[in-house]
Amino acid sequence: MRSSVKGFVKGLSIAGVVAAGLTSQVVLADEADLSNVYHVYVDNEHVGIVDNKSVVESYISDKITKHQEDNDYTYTVNEEITYVTEQVFSSKEDNQEVLNYLKDELTVGVEAEALKIGDEVIGYFSEDEKANQVIQAYKEKFVSADVLEKLDSETEDTEPLSVGDSNIIDVSLTEKVTLEEEIVAEDKVLSVEQGITLLEKGTLEDKKHVVDAGDVLGSIASQYDLSLDELLELNPDLNEDSLIQIGDELQVTSYEPFVEVVVVEEKLEEDEIAYETEVEESEEMYKGEEEVKQEGENGTVETHYRIEKINGKSVDMEIVEENITKEPTKKIVVKGTKVVPSRGSGQFVRPAVGGYISSHVGERWGSYHKGIDIAGVSDRSILAADNGTVTSAGWDDGGYGNKVVINHNNGYRTIYAHLASINVSSGQVVEAGQKIGVMGTTGFSTGIHLHFEVYKDGSLVNPANLF
Repeated sequence: MRSSVKGFVKGLSIAGVVAAGLTSQVVLADEADLSNVYHVYVDNEHVGIVDNKSVVESYISDKITKHQEDNDYTYTVNEEITYVTEQVFSSKEDNQEVLNYLKDELTVGVEAEALKIGDEVIGYFSEDEKANQVIQAYKEKFVSADVLEKLDSETEDTEPLSVGDSNIIDVSLTEKVTLEEEIVAEDKVLSVEQGITLLEKGTLEDKKHVVDAGDVLGSIASQYDLSLDELLELNPDLNEDSLIQIGDELQVTSYEPFVEVVVVEEKLEEDEIAYETEVEESEEMYKGEEEVKQEGENGTVETHYRIEKINGKSVDMEIVEENITKEPTKKIVVKGTKVVPSRGSGQFVRPAVGGYISSHVGERWGSYHKGIDIAGVSDRSILAADNGTVTSAGWDDGGYGNKVVINHNNGYRTIYAHLASINVSSGQVVEAGQKIGVMGTTGFSTGIHLHFEVYKDGSLVNPANLF
């Protein structure tokens, strides 16, 4: 409770004017027989005469004191009280008449600070300190009090940024904010909490929609000029598939703050510079083959960013400065350009690296051996006998084990069986002498060797006569 009645007669003035028409009486009379009375004017309207100004001033003081007993405000009368002094022979004042008028007509207001955003008054506060608290608290929704204090300190030096650091360099509002003194009705004075809500939402009241029969989310949104997404954002417990019941209350206020907080931040980050890939061609490698000649490595760059946020949302980002700390290394890939004809020449090469024929075409162990077996090699590579297209490459259930079949597209077809591993795939074009697998003993085999068969226009041919 304030102990003093500050400014209760704001605008109170005394016009010590003696009515001109009374001067003749003063000349004829003894001054000792004259007394002063006071004509009271309320907003320039004459309301009566009192014998002493204290009659009015005491009444006003008492009226203000009663209001101050219940609230921590500074009160004053809304009306302007003025006096005109008159010297008279006989008393003609009517103190009670004036008091009765004041009782009926005089109103009390609060000396308040009007908070203006731009040219619009958005609220009244009992003192400028509370209005400033509202602005401060609103800003603190988006930045800390320490940051605001640091920015207000003119002597604070900005430290250079290290990688990963950020620094807020400015906090402002999107509109000019000013304070003006006004006298307002007590019920118009806002608390600090109400002021923050008002700045943030643009309203103190949340509008609710009570669900009625036939209502659906889409129709409710349209009724209040909202999109469905906006309605769901206002009601986070709902989604577009939610069922609403009659009597449910939905928030339908689309908030638009009176003013927004602009935060400018700078930060230093180390970003990667992606390496480039360079392709070299080689006639020594087959088309479709490639190898990495040099591995690529990303570089690094220190980037100084300036970021602008409005009410916590980034609206702009610009690069202030870049400093490359490590240049990227190119990745170099060599790709083959050599094209292998898919048609064989008819001149076969040995399908194994050396070795000897351990078994020929013909009758063997009560069955007919369709190819030759080559064994006794130091290098187990299996080679294509001529150019051609791989028609199959994989496991064979008929006893061949891992098997490769090549169509030489000139009437010849070759079969390679019992491989330990396969280096080609179906549909691949291979060249005479190209490695297609590794010799093994898969399938029905008595040891490590290559089983090799040749067909000409569908008829079995003895391979031993071809190379």
